[in-house]
Amino acid sequence: MSSINVVRLHIGDHHVVMDNGILAVTLSKPGGIVTGIRYNGIDNLLEVLNEEGNRGYWDLVWSEAGSTVTTGTFDTMVGKKFKVIVENEEQVEISFTRKWNSSLEGKQVPLNIDKRFIMLSNSSGFYSYAIYEHLKEWPPFNLPQTRIVFKLRKDKFHYMAIADNRQRFMPLPDDRLPPRGQELALPEAVLLVNPVEPEFKGEVDDKYEYSCENKDLKVHGWICKRPPVGFWQITPSNEFRSGGPLKQNLTSHVGPITLAMFLSAHYAGVDMVMKIQANEAWKKVFGPVFLYVNSVPDGSDPFQLWDDAKMQMMIEVQSWPYTFPASTDFPSSDQRGCVSGRLLLRDRYLSDDVIFGDGAHVGLAPTGEVGSWQSECKGYQFWTRADENGYFSINDVRMGDYNLYAWVPGFIGDYKNDLVINITAGCDIDMGEIVYEPPRDGPTLWEIGIPDRSAAEFYVPDPNPKYVNPLYLNHPDRFRQYGLWERYAELYPDGDLVYIIGVNDYRKDWFFAQVTRKTGDNTYEGTTWQVKFPLDNVETSNSTFKLRIALATASIAQLEVRINDPKAETPLFTTGEIGHDNTIGRHGIHGLYRLYNISIPGSALVEGNTNTIFLTQTISTSPFQGLMYDYIRLEGPTPTPTPQPSPKS
Repeated sequence: MSSINVVRLHIGDHHVVMDNGILAVTLSKPGGIVTGIRYNGIDNLLEVLNEEGNRGYWDLVWSEAGSTVTTGTFDTMVGKKFKVIVENEEQVEISFTRKWNSSLEGKQVPLNIDKRFIMLSNSSGFYSYAIYEHLKEWPPFNLPQTRIVFKLRKDKFHYMAIADNRQRFMPLPDDRLPPRGQELALPEAVLLVNPVEPEFKGEVDDKYEYSCENKDLKVHGWICKRPPVGFWQITPSNEFRSGGPLKQNLTSHVGPITLAMFLSAHYAGVDMVMKIQANEAWKKVFGPVFLYVNSVPDGSDPFQLWDDAKMQMMIEVQSWPYTFPASTDFPSSDQRGCVSGRLLLRDRYLSDDVIFGDGAHVGLAPTGEVGSWQSECKGYQFWTRADENGYFSINDVRMGDYNLYAWVPGFIGDYKNDLVINITAGCDIDMGEIVYEPPRDGPTLWEIGIPDRSAAEFYVPDPNPKYVNPLYLNHPDRFRQYGLWERYAELYPDGDLVYIIGVNDYRKDWFFAQVTRKTGDNTYEGTTWQVKFPLDNVETSNSTFKLRIALATASIAQLEVRINDPKAETPLFTTGEIGHDNTIGRHGIHGLYRLYNISIPGSALVEGNTNTIFLTQTISTSPFQGLMYDYIRLEGPTPTPTPQPSPKS
């Protein structure tokens, strides 16, 4: 084996270097901060203008138990002890640990932290993972966020890629600072008034415009054109991420910065803050993730680097679970188990036969209530998609106890199997055929939207020309523009939205978010939307109808439902105050899913004439409060069987 292909570890007084002849990674010792990445003739891909501790690092945010916010103390988890775990020509694995003891109570998050870095021979990159551990006798605490951050050189990395249709040249960090940039209503959003590169003038830059769902968040990063070099963060598995496949996380953004997000409250709020209780032991492995660098010869198309990064991502996904991490806390494939089965649906108002769970999201998550996986953040989750016939297989599941959860695009509600599934090493559990019966009391009289946990199918307006990100013009994700909440009052200046069943089209006439209306400099009012519909040939007097409202998100909102009397002192139904998703202000299209099933007495409805459902969002202290609907359906009463004539004797 030639020396260029082997991994070397160089240990100095204050730094260690992993070098495999392709790239060299320098870390502080014993802190475990990545201070340098040498690759393809560039001495350091990381921002050399930053202090060494502000280039590549793990961090977390923690708070005292009982805190009700998503903020807290920021901690870059600087290690106190360095140790070599593996060192040979094929692999180097090094550890940077920080232990907790009672003398640190109130000063440091009560966790033992072990940050690991791995370099393999012939590998164009390096891996990182960490083990967090809380002992039972230690004090309780909250953990709103943890992640890995890499800050790249702003003089080299100008092009960012998240997906095939989400990539562009980016502004500089200087452009966000006054007087070049003007902060908008949210501090993350900045209007570029005098950027270094004039082409960006008039744009809005906001890191939340580049958020992504976990299920699609496998590779993202940056391209340097001269020399053509790419830096990519690859996450081969979602098992260690919190909140399931639809949880949204930050990716890359102006800096240039690349993130590996493991736990965050974004688009979920305090419901997603991890709360370690008193007398609770907890341990979790975050990662490994792969930091991949690539290059093409000078003169070649640098955008090939994105295609290569996607191919490398597929290699990493297919290699999961990795065989090389040395920690016994990371189980290999033969220490894991598998679960398979077939998901079917039964809805007698759609079909007399069972319906295949085509494209169903099926997952194993820690035991809990129906839908609890959405805000689960302590354990591991394993998700897959069923095929067109409803068959699914969930492989390489860590040992432990789980429930099986599912939901199916096109159908409301959540499925949970009550069986506690115990995964052991090498097990292969066949669940057989399982049947989900979505909520249903009667035939559909009318519906608005598509039950897919998103508001994307509704009307999303063009942005105000003053606040544009050109990437999202004529784009499927047109909702990722700043200030769309202000467009509602412009489009409905004289009254709120009125939607007539059978006349209006939700794709054009149902505004994607029920937001507040601005009435003064800093004053807002709630809004009331109306759904008007006739009831023909339906007996109302002694019947009960069912209104099902699925919300795609709620942000400090309260929905009240009234029938035919908008001034009724007591609403038929109220959610109470719900949600801290902050989806409206962060340019999302969904947060946490909520389903409400509301019984309407037939006596409240009028047969033959137009009926009106009034939907009032009452809380109105800011422009970012409100709701997004996923789907609304009115079901008629269950038909009374027609009496059959008695058979003749």
